[in-house]
Amino acid sequence: MGRHELSDAEWEFIRPLLPRSEPGRRRLDDRTVLNGIVWKFRTGTAWRDVPERFGSWATLHTRFRRWAKDGTFERMLREAQARADAAGEVNWLVSVDSTIVRAHQHAAGARKGGRRSPGLERSRGGLTSKIHLACDALGRPLAFTVTGGNTNDCTQFTDVMVAIRVPRIGPGRPRVRPAHVLGDKGYSSKAIRTWLRRRGIAHTIPERADQVRNRLRRGSLGGRPPTFDKELYKRRNIVERCFNRLKQWRGIATRYDKTAESYQAAVTLASLLMWA
Repeated sequence: MGRHELSDAEWEFIRPLLPRSEPGRRRLDDRTVLNGIVWKFRTGTAWRDVPERFGSWATLHTRFRRWAKDGTFERMLREAQARADAAGEVNWLVSVDSTIVRAHQHAAGARKGGRRSPGLERSRGGLTSKIHLACDALGRPLAFTVTGGNTNDCTQFTDVMVAIRVPRIGPGRPRVRPAHVLGDKGYSSKAIRTWLRRRGIAHTIPERADQVRNRLRRGSLGGRPPTFDKELYKRRNIVERCFNRLKQWRGIATRYDKTAESYQAAVTLASLLMWA
């Protein structure tokens, strides 16, 4: 096993999740292809610079784009989550947050007019994207979305929560409801708290200073302050550690992909290996 490649344990974890090969002409085996794809995103190199021991860079890119478009990476992540949940290994204390990702100049220039936004926005710091993510209490990603870097965190909260969908192994509906949600002050809004209460989801989100002042200014009409558990809130840092692990992949810490589809597939692959 070379540096930045899949370990034997990671390969044994991911091998049963791969789609079966179509009958026909013999193709480059999946482990070699996955090693090349993982090596490319862990190092942040260009496709054309992937070492020849992984085969043709064009083959790697074609297989990656095919799996990104047909949802293979997402299905593999869902199956890994389902197996962990069936074994009782998922802690449903969910933390949510976002992180900014600087985009390389090569990430610009995607074809316009497509159905999906490229997930890039320009600010004083240049082109950026943002990953909005929810993870379990062990720091493993449950769901995420990719937007432009200027997107406000609270606008993506419900999208991230709705994206949590862990299938059951066997009969039964997917698990979609966390036991408890932890979020920072960026998610302190009446709309978010109402959305969580209607679904019976307990949550610990601190109030912003301006919300506290407005509530106190109104006196008895301001209502009661939301319940806040300081000790439980200390565990929210697990989502920061989740981002830290994701950004150890240089191709995720800096975005080089022109399309949100490709970048999201890379984040999904890195998330999948965090369940290994």
